[in-house]
Amino acid sequence: MRDFGLMVLGTFFFAFSVAIFAMPNSLAEGGIPGLSLLLYFGLGWSPALVTFLANGFILLIGYRYLPNAMIIKSIAAISLFSLFLFLMEDLGSAMGDPLLAALYAGVFTGIGFGFVFRSGSTIGGTSTIAKMLNYKFGWELTTVNFVLDALVVTGGVLVIGPILTLYTVVALFIGKRVTDYVLEGFESKKIVHIFSDYSESVARSIRGNLGAHTTILEGKNDENGKDENLIYVVIPKQQLFYLKKLVREVDDEAFTVVNTVKDVSGGSFAKAHYPTQKTFSSTKKEKQYYRKEAEG
Repeated sequence: MRDFGLMVLGTFFFAFSVAIFAMPNSLAEGGIPGLSLLLYFGLGWSPALVTFLANGFILLIGYRYLPNAMIIKSIAAISLFSLFLFLMEDLGSAMGDPLLAALYAGVFTGIGFGFVFRSGSTIGGTSTIAKMLNYKFGWELTTVNFVLDALVVTGGVLVIGPILTLYTVVALFIGKRVTDYVLEGFESKKIVHIFSDYSESVARSIRGNLGAHTTILEGKNDENGKDENLIYVVIPKQQLFYLKKLVREVDDEAFTVVNTVKDVSGGSFAKAHYPTQKTFSSTKKEKQYYRKEAEG
């Protein structure tokens, strides 16, 4: 039931983006929705009808190559999207600023796709074609999907012109970023690599003060062959400055490298598993605590 609710929300937001921001402001999209918009701008055909018929034809061809569960979810998502789009086709009005329209279109498209993907479904279109070609010929999914979307967007130059096509690219880029945030969350995590001659003491301090799991990896300096130890640890973003303070207190010459990652699960991110690991009633209180520790 939760997945169906996400599917309904996702298809609504995507249809809202197309009808309210893309159609009245002459912006296109990628895939089948983009093709339907180009046909709307060029020939006046209904995007809702074109999307429904085109996706139905693609699913009719691909039913032999795709899992039944995926076919059923795709039929539901495509039908909902076409229905919402049909109901909202005449509600939008031009904003007068294509860049602002592209920003709004990207945000709502990203939210829509994020909810649809989280429900385990798709809107069909080029992603379905890519899956069929992958099954039949072994072609790489991401590349095929990108090429198909790029062909549609590039075709927009002939219909809406190069400037509005560029705004469409802006909307697609923003939509991709927003989709990533919906799928992965806004709160990034930090992977920290620490090179230190006092690796065991540094790791002990991190475990004792942050309750984070640490791993010490052994290696060699490729210049002189000297043995080196590398501490590997993943922490929430708000702990980073406090961790750096802990490292400096043990070894002020330690070499620290920080990378950002979004998808982290299990271990210390599932529950408090280490005796000294602190827990907080809210993220705000956690941020306040570690900011105070880093400054004090």
